[in-house]
Amino acid sequence: MGKPIVAIVGRPNVGKSTLFNKLVGQRLAIVEDTPGVTRDRIYGNCEWQDRSFMLIDTGGIEPRADDVLLRHMRQQAQLAIETADAILFVTDLRSGVTAQDQDIAAMLMRSGKPVFLVVNKVDNVGEPPIELYDFYSLGMGEPFPVSSVHGHGTGDLLEAVCECLPKEQEESEENDRIGVAVIGRPNVGKSSLVNHILGENRMIVANEAGTTRDAVDSEVDNKYGKFTFIDTAGLRKRNKVEDGVERYSVLRSLAAVERAQVCVIMIDATVGFTEQDSKVAGYAHEQGKACIIAVNKWDAIEKDDRTMDEQRKKLMNDFSFMSYAPIIFISAKTGQRVDRLFELIKFVDTQNAMRVTTGMLNDLLARATARVQPPSDKGKRLKIYYMTQISTRPPTFVCFCNSKQLFHFSYVRYLENQIRETFGLEGTPIRMLLRERGEKV
Repeated sequence: MGKPIVAIVGRPNVGKSTLFNKLVGQRLAIVEDTPGVTRDRIYGNCEWQDRSFMLIDTGGIEPRADDVLLRHMRQQAQLAIETADAILFVTDLRSGVTAQDQDIAAMLMRSGKPVFLVVNKVDNVGEPPIELYDFYSLGMGEPFPVSSVHGHGTGDLLEAVCECLPKEQEESEENDRIGVAVIGRPNVGKSSLVNHILGENRMIVANEAGTTRDAVDSEVDNKYGKFTFIDTAGLRKRNKVEDGVERYSVLRSLAAVERAQVCVIMIDATVGFTEQDSKVAGYAHEQGKACIIAVNKWDAIEKDDRTMDEQRKKLMNDFSFMSYAPIIFISAKTGQRVDRLFELIKFVDTQNAMRVTTGMLNDLLARATARVQPPSDKGKRLKIYYMTQISTRPPTFVCFCNSKQLFHFSYVRYLENQIRETFGLEGTPIRMLLRERGEKV
């Protein structure tokens, strides 16, 4: 159902981030940054020989003298390890095998996950250097010599990784359940919401734990339909000892988003919008998922008749990059508007799967271009021949034109707005692809 996950781990300064950028940048571009979304790029979609997986850059594991810090650093690393289907353990040829490498190797061997020992900074081609053989002492099998700067050896590494990854599960046509990922930063009430739903809706088909993504899947049938709630219960309260904890806590949310059709992005009404909310929501947007912004703990807010409208306007500004997402104010504690949340989930899922006929699209295109003429440059005007929809989830449209260079971003946005105004498509991102005549889709 979702992409396999590969985590890059190792001590600091061995070239993990450089390797991450090389693999993602060469093999598949990361989905373009969405305007207005500020977040650390710790993940990227990677392709190799028709296989696709999500690559995670986990940062350095650095044991410290302070036992408390050491314990929390290990917890961060363990979270990444538990979430992944395979692990790239990166070491440094120049510094050789260190005590830190040995500690990390012992941790990885206990994980039971496939681990690939990567010896980085082997920058010269030809026979492997004699120092490479020292890394056999880690007991991790045959090392893969690579150069994260030049890309040497990355092909062999990716080929080996892809062979061990689980196959992506195709969604069954008979499966009419809606996968719902409840995501957000720690301590916003994600688990409370799912627990309330499970307590109120007794028609539970199954409670199923232990998926490869380390989330808890709860199947719920009620009068609104059939749902599978993916609770990212592994997210813990923010740890004030290390800022890095929250960075790693995003991992399970990313995995849950991959597996879901609808993402409920939970915001804490007592705290308001944070950068972490932007990170998680931005990933759901990039993956083309139907989205709902659920403002939890609404019962804890002192309100008057203007509070909700003011909060809605503020959140619409904060989430300007996904203005299509409906906003609902709920209380997981009291159950306030949880029934309405089910209705919204059903609605946005339908919107995400909507298909518009080519005839209707081109009628819209004719009206839109008559109302606002396509842009021109140096006497040459953009001509849009026709528009068609090529896929759903999210709805993806292709415009065939005479010149992509003339197709200004603002005009793409104008056509998107016209499509939404005419056909709805609330709660779902839409994609607009530009092709010149004769160019393949």
